[in-house]
Amino acid sequence: MKIKPLDDRVLVKQSEAEEKTAGGIVLPDSAKEKPQRGKVIATGPGKMLDSGERGKLCVKKGDVVFYGKYAGSDVEVDQETLVILRESDILAIIEK
Repeated sequence: MKIKPLDDRVLVKQSEAEEKTAGGIVLPDSAKEKPQRGKVIATGPGKMLDSGERGKLCVKKGDVVFYGKYAGSDVEVDQETLVILRESDILAIIEK
C-alpha cells in the first residue's frame, strides 16, 4: 500500500523505542515510551496559501526529525508503524 500525504502533512517512520536505559536496565514493552524521532518517508505538496499558491515545506524525504510527543496520527502500513503529522508538529531536523 502507498500513502501520499496531503497539503502540509508529512509521513514519518518512527525510530525504534529504546530497549535499555543508559544504566543498562532492560525495559519491558509497557515501560517503553513512544519515540519522538523518525525519518521522513513522504511529504505533501505544501499548504495552500490565501494567494492560491502552495507554501514550500521545510522538510524533505530522508530528513531525520524530532516531533511533539502527542503529535500526529499513528498508522500501520505493511506491519510498519508510521506517523502522519503536520509540518508544524515537527520541532527540529536532525543534521548529521
